[in-house]
Amino acid sequence: MAPEQFIASRASEVVKVLYGADVPASQMQVGVTRKEFEGDFTLVVFPLLRISRQSPDATGEAIGAALKDSCPEISSYNVVKGFLNISLSNVFWQETLAGIAGDPDFGQLPQTGKRIMIEFSSPNTNKPLHLGHVRNNLLGAAVSDLLKAAGNEVIKTTLVNDRGVHICKSMYAWEQKFDGATPESTGKKGDHLVGDCYVEFAKMEKEDPSVLDKVHEMLVKWEAGDPEVRALWQKMNQWVFDGFDQTYKALGITFDKTYYEHDTYLLGKELVQKGLDSGVFVKDPDGSVWCDLTADGLDRKLLLRSDGTSVYMTQDLGTAERRFSEHKLDSHIYVVGDEQNYHFQVLKLVLGKLGFEWAPQIYHLSYGMVELPEGKMKSREGTVVDADDLILKMYEEAKATSEESGKLEGLPQQEKERLYNMIGLGALKYFILKVDPKKKMLFNPKESIDFNGNTGPFIQYTHARICSILRKAAEQGIVWDGCARAQLSAKEIRLVKMLNDYPQRVADAAASLSPAVLANYSYELAKEFNQYYHDTPILKEADAEILKSRLCLIDCLAAVLRKAMGILGIALPERM
Repeated sequence: MAPEQFIASRASEVVKVLYGADVPASQMQVGVTRKEFEGDFTLVVFPLLRISRQSPDATGEAIGAALKDSCPEISSYNVVKGFLNISLSNVFWQETLAGIAGDPDFGQLPQTGKRIMIEFSSPNTNKPLHLGHVRNNLLGAAVSDLLKAAGNEVIKTTLVNDRGVHICKSMYAWEQKFDGATPESTGKKGDHLVGDCYVEFAKMEKEDPSVLDKVHEMLVKWEAGDPEVRALWQKMNQWVFDGFDQTYKALGITFDKTYYEHDTYLLGKELVQKGLDSGVFVKDPDGSVWCDLTADGLDRKLLLRSDGTSVYMTQDLGTAERRFSEHKLDSHIYVVGDEQNYHFQVLKLVLGKLGFEWAPQIYHLSYGMVELPEGKMKSREGTVVDADDLILKMYEEAKATSEESGKLEGLPQQEKERLYNMIGLGALKYFILKVDPKKKMLFNPKESIDFNGNTGPFIQYTHARICSILRKAAEQGIVWDGCARAQLSAKEIRLVKMLNDYPQRVADAAASLSPAVLANYSYELAKEFNQYYHDTPILKEADAEILKSRLCLIDCLAAVLRKAMGILGIALPERM
């Protein structure tokens, strides 16, 4: 039970005894005591004055005295102008620690019964995944696991944008400039080869803008089912899919369901026709179809081009309708960069105009772009940071930093290689996820690898340090199951309080869809442990009960770090 709930429950019982009044615990106002006052938690007395018919201070004194006399978990109290400040005893924190240690599901919130779909990644098949996609994937995966920990059923999905003008640009360039090149003949991952085609088309277009007409002709042929165009499209897309799979595996990204735009854009066309028939949409003289949103403070939105080909909005309409009807969703979250804010504002409005009652349940998790010290990335100019290159760079940075620090000396080479990869990925994921999604971020690989400060490797090293202590204790035959009820020091109580905060931090992070809440909680917890470790002997403690209590405490701490960082997709090593 959370301390606030405990105090509210006991206060409810005391008020019944003192005043004969039934005040439910849920109506008791309990919060953390302000730093300038003595106490752990504060009960607001003012709402109880109508029952006590006494002054605020007299009411607070009466309730405080009754709580202290009846609850061994309460050590002292004081009243300040109608606020009852309560200090919890060592007994309470010992019981709290024992409860955490004895609950393998600590931090998993009760089931809500809600089903949420999260769409993330959703790449185009005309280029490899880059640093911007990395933030999207890590954010989408972490939010998915956060919402699961908060008690929801979560369906992780991606929509592969595998058709359209952008794909045809790569296809056209391959036909014109690449002389039948394949991943096998070039030794390149397929997504990299197709990305080269896309960059090449941008150069072709600069030299001769008329090539864009050829691309549109190719798109019309594709939608008409031209066998040659479709065969080339399938071949090049497969190259990309194979390349994506390798990158996803390296990042630890998985999906429960994958949608492909070529399967969904026709669903959108059907909805556009429905909108035309009902008068929600209008067709212009050139044959293009629009939705007029000027009355909503926006402008007209194109839904079908004059040649009958669809746009992103078209397929998003159809995909949303299919997902809600197939999965009976309570909510649908799109993890997409903030440059698409307008798109999702329009999507929700258009779905509402089509009569879908679930339209308000669509949510755009808008996140800021990732920039580098040298500025923005541009796909067409080929100046992006490739995800595969980034993963390799993080491995190399982890290796260089580890060798320089000497932290992995003495380990077998195979174990070192595994740790370089774990540290590199941990650094990358943590550096990105510790930033609130709404904020733009500047990514610096070298800075992210630091073994000190607010970084993934610092937390990983802290976990390994705890595991080392526990291993040595086990080797000495010390058993700490069940947590001995020994006196806790002030530093230990602070650690127990922080551990006990974990379920609320999960709830807060899930409510705000911000993994940064858990990332920074993990850092604060690791930092607090390191201070405790610096000041407190653990294995050298002579008192057997205190020693067992300390081992139990740090064992719980390691477990909570694993849970919190696990939600972020970050593995914590036992040796480092």
